Amino acid sequence: MWLLCGFLSAALLGLYDVAKKSSLRDNAVIPVLFLNTLFCSLIFLPALWTVDSGGWAVQRYIVLKSCIVLSSWLCAYFGMKHLPLTLVGPINATRPVMVLVGAILVFDEHLNAFQWVGVLLSIASFFLLSRSGKKENIYFFHNKWVFCVIAGAVLGAVSGLYDKFLMAPAESGGLALNRIAVQSYYNFYQCGMMAVMLAVLWWPTRRQHTPFVWRWSIPLIAVFLSMADYAYFYGLSLEGVMVSVISLARRSSVVVSFLVAALLFKEKNLKSKAVDLFLVLLGMLFLYLGTL
Repeated sequence: MWLLCGFLSAALLGLYDVAKKSSLRDNAVIPVLFLNTLFCSLIFLPALWTVDSGGWAVQRYIVLKSCIVLSSWLCAYFGMKHLPLTLVGPINATRPVMVLVGAILVFDEHLNAFQWVGVLLSIASFFLLSRSGKKENIYFFHNKWVFCVIAGAVLGAVSGLYDKFLMAPAESGGLALNRIAVQSYYNFYQCGMMAVMLAVLWWPTRRQHTPFVWRWSIPLIAVFLSMADYAYFYGLSLEGVMVSVISLARRSSVVVSFLVAALLFKEKNLKSKAVDLFLVLLGMLFLYLGTL
């Protein structure tokens, strides 16, 4: 049952990426992101009355998480607007490697042989992706939107490492914060930050940039993300769950987004990108084998 939850979460995350791409095509980024944070806040609003805030001593850490996640989303949204999803997905799929590298630097963790193979395969896949990008006149090392996606992935990895600090038990050096409290409040803070950004940065200059167009895929971004997280955390709560396996299943979301993007958006050079994607998935497999 818990493995089905992992694959369900992966499918929903893949649809989440598709909803983002559909919402951002020829559309203004800041209003789309604001609405995403607004809908996420509304979904988690009831939880604000059921969890202990912990006061400023706790909230200051959650505010920092909000800043990290929102920065990651801003970079990722701008990059996704201007790049094919079949390139963005595999780049984002290398995030576990970034988390591993961060764990080495921050938590003094060590990699075994399988994990190093996974890291090297992911690095190789990145350079192959740059080759695929050239076929569409997208030069990885000279394209600002590629750097946006990479920055979003790096900041997402930083958020993952920060989550470990926030929720790890006190005896392990963490803060042992309530997961629901963190998830609820950081969405609330993000919405406030985006409201300010919308009013100060976008609204006064909106006529000079891409106009905002309402699409029904916009609320689906928050719906798919919330459902994906719920399925994942529910799976983690079941007896006998193997965290390493369910996490690997969740990362297979890139397959869903790749296939749907190929069918829905008619993106190009799919054979070349499929090889790159295979290397990413093979790298994930070696990362998993290294946890056994």
